[in-house]
Amino acid sequence: MKKKLALMVALSLTVGTLLTGCGKEADKTAQTAAETTEAAAEEGAEDAAAETTEETANADLVYAVEAGSAGEAAANDNGFQTNVVASQADALMEVASGTSDAAIIDLLMAGAMIGEGTSYPNLTHTDELTTEEYGVGCRKGSDLASYINSVFAESYADGSMAETATTYGVQEALVEQTASEFAASEADSDVAYIQEKGTLIVGITDFAPMDYKDDNGEWIGFDADMARMVAEKLGVEAQFVEIDWDNKIMELDSKNIDVVWNGMTLTDETMEAMECTNAYCNNAQVVVVPAN
Repeated sequence: MKKKLALMVALSLTVGTLLTGCGKEADKTAQTAAETTEAAAEEGAEDAAAETTEETANADLVYAVEAGSAGEAAANDNGFQTNVVASQADALMEVASGTSDAAIIDLLMAGAMIGEGTSYPNLTHTDELTTEEYGVGCRKGSDLASYINSVFAESYADGSMAETATTYGVQEALVEQTASEFAASEADSDVAYIQEKGTLIVGITDFAPMDYKDDNGEWIGFDADMARMVAEKLGVEAQFVEIDWDNKIMELDSKNIDVVWNGMTLTDETMEAMECTNAYCNNAQVVVVPAN
């Protein structure tokens, strides 16, 4: 009997010990879970604070943008404060001089104008805000767009477009051109109008590597050279005119220029207001800031 009683007491103590151990493990697990939850909450709070700080920083920055450009549209879409200037070249000058905190310009221009060995070695680009394509703008309903498309197709097929692009370092941005036949308008033909007056008036801004002046003051660049190619095939002379980019549609409609050929982004707005060619180059809008 005493042996039975002793055995029952021992068993009871063992069970109690086991239950006590389980309780401690449960408490330890609960504590670990609580600590993990707390750590995650703290990390989430830190991330939220970082995002808020970044948003505040962006809100405090002033971005130089060209009037009427895709860069201005990207800034507005992101709610940035802007300093609107006449050209992308002016936007870079604003950052270099410290009168704006950053600029939003075309990636192709950034590749030619900022970084080591360029005009602005102390500037760099960070975020890509958009991806887009370039096209050439003609008057609404103009058959000139069809003519340019046919030249694009021919020059892409024979390699002359790629050769020109390589000269200005934009060969990787080229968009493949499919076969295209010129379809002339039966009435009010822009092509006939341009051939009759003997000049193709090209609206541009100073925008390397697409349109810019060499040491002799002559307009060069990928767009300038391609415009000359089109003019030569038309049998006319290419004439380059600097325009206010924000007024490009008005310049076209008033016939002060025949074409807008200056790394123009194909937006819904431009395609509604102009007769645009096929896309010929890929691009993006990027943020430019001091390298330090």
